[in-house]
Amino acid sequence: MISTSTLTIGRQIVNIKEKREITTKQEQSLIEKIRGLTPEKVEEVEDFVDFLRQRNIDRRLTQAATKLSEKAFQKVWDNPDDADYDKL
Repeated sequence: MISTSTLTIGRQIVNIKEKREITTKQEQSLIEKIRGLTPEKVEEVEDFVDFLRQRNIDRRLTQAATKLSEKAFQKVWDNPDDADYDKL
């Protein structure tokens, strides 16, 4: 499944597409594995999941900022002096 997240940076709204594929079977398998862990290990799993979620948010923000900057940099990138670099 591909979902679209909407990020707002300043006054700009940017849509970022991301792929999310997890089945009920995978969810159930993870739950069963977590239930078999000690409370300390469950905390570690939760910390790791939080880390993964934050990393995903950071990547989406980077993608959104990159997308927003394309228009601003287009004037710099699209010029006759740099046309030779476009051929590389």
